[in-house]
Amino acid sequence: MPGEFRFSFGPWNIHEGADPFGPPVRPTVTFGQKLTLYKKLGFDAVQFHDDDAVPNLNELSGAEIERAAREMKSLLDGEGLAAEFVAPRLWEDPRTIDGGFTSNNASERQYAIDRARRAIDIANLLETGLLVLWLAREGTYVREAKDARLAVERIVTAINALLAHDKCVRIAIEPKPNEPMDLAYLPTIGHAVGVAYLTDDPFRVGALVESAHAILAGLDPSDEMAYALAHSKLWSVHLNDQNGLKFDQDKAFGAVDLRRAFMQVWVLDRNNYGTNGEYVGLDVKAMRTQQQETATQHLANSREMFLALLEVVRRLDTARIDTLISERNYELLEIEILRALMGK
Repeated sequence: MPGEFRFSFGPWNIHEGADPFGPPVRPTVTFGQKLTLYKKLGFDAVQFHDDDAVPNLNELSGAEIERAAREMKSLLDGEGLAAEFVAPRLWEDPRTIDGGFTSNNASERQYAIDRARRAIDIANLLETGLLVLWLAREGTYVREAKDARLAVERIVTAINALLAHDKCVRIAIEPKPNEPMDLAYLPTIGHAVGVAYLTDDPFRVGALVESAHAILAGLDPSDEMAYALAHSKLWSVHLNDQNGLKFDQDKAFGAVDLRRAFMQVWVLDRNNYGTNGEYVGLDVKAMRTQQQETATQHLANSREMFLALLEVVRRLDTARIDTLISERNYELLEIEILRALMGK
C-alpha cells in the first residue's frame, strides 16, 4: 500500500529577504507567528536549530535552557506540531570561525562538542531523538592549514562524545561540498556514511540529504538518497532546487528541473521512505522580490509540487516500466516518463 508523507520545514524558511548584497526587504515574523502557519500550509513538524528553540542559549544556565525548551514544547503542543530534529548552530560563534570539531584549537573543539551536547538535551525536551549535524565550517580555505586525516578523526571523536552523552540519540550528518568553507571534509553522502561506520555506534549515525547540496557536489540528489537508503541511513531530507554549480540557492522544489525532482520523489516513494517516521523536509527560501503577504508561497509551492509528482509516480504502470527495463528499451522508457510529466 502507498505510504503517507508528512512534511516539515525550519523557521528560517520564513525570513526577511536579506542577502550578502542587500538588507532585509520584508518585516520580521515572530517565531510564534511562524508556528501558527505550519498547519495552515499543510506541515506537521518543525526543524529546529538549538537557538531557534532556546534563543541566546550560550548565555543561559542549564535550568534556564530546560525551562525555555519546555516552554517551546508547550507551544508546539498547542499548535499540534512535532519537532523533527534539533541541529546545533556551530557556525556563527567567533570560536568556530576555523571550524568547531575540526578547529586546530582544543578549547574551540571542546566548545563545539559542549554546544552539541546541549542541543541533544534540548532535543530530548522537545521529544525528538534526532540531532542533525550540518558541519558548515568543518573544512578549510587552505588545504595546508589543516591535517585532513586528523580532521576526519576529530569529527569522529566529536560524534562519539555525542553518542556517549545520550544512549538513544540518533545523529544525521548533512553534507555539503562548499559554502561557507571553500573545501569541506564531508562533501557527500558517501563521506557521511563512511564516517558513520568509523564511530562507536554506526547504527545511530545516519544522514540527511539536501537536494541543492548534492547538486553543488555535481551529483544527482536521487542517487544520493538511494545510496543512503541502501545503508538504511536516510533519516531526513531537505528538498529544494538549484541552478547549477553556484551558491546554495534553496529554490522551491522542482522549480529548476522537474525531471530531477520527479526522480527524488520516485526514489523516496519506491523505497518506503517515511514508514519509519521520517519527514519530507523542505529547506527553501522565498525570492527576495516576494511581497510580505505571499512570502510563504515557496513553502506551499514545494509541498504542492512534491504531492503532484507523487501522483505521477503512482500513476505509472509499473508492469509496463518493468517490461521496458527488461527489454532495455530505455528510449521508450524515457519518453513515457516525459509524457507522464507532461500529463499525457
